[in-house]
Amino acid sequence: MLIGEVAQRSGVSARMLRHYESLGLVRPSGRTGSGYREYSREDIRRIFHIESLRSLGLSLREIGRALDDPGFAPSALVEDLIRQTRERIAAETELLTRLRRIDASDPAGWEEVLQVVALLQALGSQSADVRQRAALSSVDAVPVEALVEAVLGETDPNVAGALRWALARSGDRGPVLLAEGLGSPVAAVRERAVRTLAGMPDGEADAQLWDALAHPDAMVRGYAALALGTRGVADAAPTLIDLIVEGRNDTDAADALGVLAGDGAAADEIATRLADRLADEATQAPARGRLTQALGGIAGARASRALAELSHDADRAVALTAAYLLRLRDAP
Repeated sequence: MLIGEVAQRSGVSARMLRHYESLGLVRPSGRTGSGYREYSREDIRRIFHIESLRSLGLSLREIGRALDDPGFAPSALVEDLIRQTRERIAAETELLTRLRRIDASDPAGWEEVLQVVALLQALGSQSADVRQRAALSSVDAVPVEALVEAVLGETDPNVAGALRWALARSGDRGPVLLAEGLGSPVAAVRERAVRTLAGMPDGEADAQLWDALAHPDAMVRGYAALALGTRGVADAAPTLIDLIVEGRNDTDAADALGVLAGDGAAADEIATRLADRLADEATQAPARGRLTQALGGIAGARASRALAELSHDADRAVALTAAYLLRLRDAP
């Protein structure tokens, strides 16, 4: 088969076939009487092998080794190709994300495009100071998606605070995007997401925080309850009591319960819940002490009666704490 026919049937140009020949990848097995290249069936099969390996991303040099060196094992090369492909996909994905963010900022001119690019680069800087300055100056310039990604990956508390400040002023899409971070398999990302939601202005993230009360991660439930409790959401009370029992942010949880116990009915209900946990045999001594202290911050007759009963508790520490809290309540 002559080179023109091979090119037509294989889809490889005659020029490329000559290039393969110059590299020694494939040599026509024969020549016609006029001196034209003539390819055999085996030559054509080799051409298809070369094209198949090229489709995997191998260089022509690597293809030559793969076809001619019996000791050339494919496993290491394939692993390297996988790594290179992943790196290329990551780079292309990062570029696509950056382009989408620039498009979302709806720039009016190239100056605005360059400003967004500069801020995006600053948010990804190795310097915490640079990231913090970028966060404080990016409220109107950087798309909210970039701020959310930055805050979910930020480990420096000062930079994280600046990013939360920027997100709180970035519009109403922030809470929805942050809520997606609650589904992360990484605990630290979930914590950053819920703490940022908790720092949003009242009303903006309440729906997401309410959903977070049922999250399987106790840490997420706890931060959501602390935020909602201080905003007067009664459904946060059970989780707040759990925090006190577990000794996690128990002081803040007790303060939030005090906010919830603003009227008589709510105060009596919370006092009853606390008393029930105190009476539960599964509640250990340290937790009973914390629950007693929390009970002292709840107004109303129900809490007073519970403290009076606890002042005679078999646990001396609980009894002394309850008696002291009762004296404080009775003081003028």
